[in-house]
Amino acid sequence: MLRDFYYPFARIRDRKAGYAVSAVKAGVRLRGFDAGPVRAPLTDLTDEEVEMMRELIAAAK
Repeated sequence: MLRDFYYPFARIRDRKAGYAVSAVKAGVRLRGFDAGPVRAPLTDLTDEEVEMMRELIAAAK
């Protein structure tokens, strides 16, 4: 679980300050729940990073 999910998740999370919140919210949205955007000064993940999260979550199923 660490190698297959947590470490890749942590690499996404560590790309930018504040991404701990952004990555969790993106994951929640990808699972079909409305998490809303993060509040300023934080930023949401980029489209590329959301796709990385999508692949990570799909592989974890």
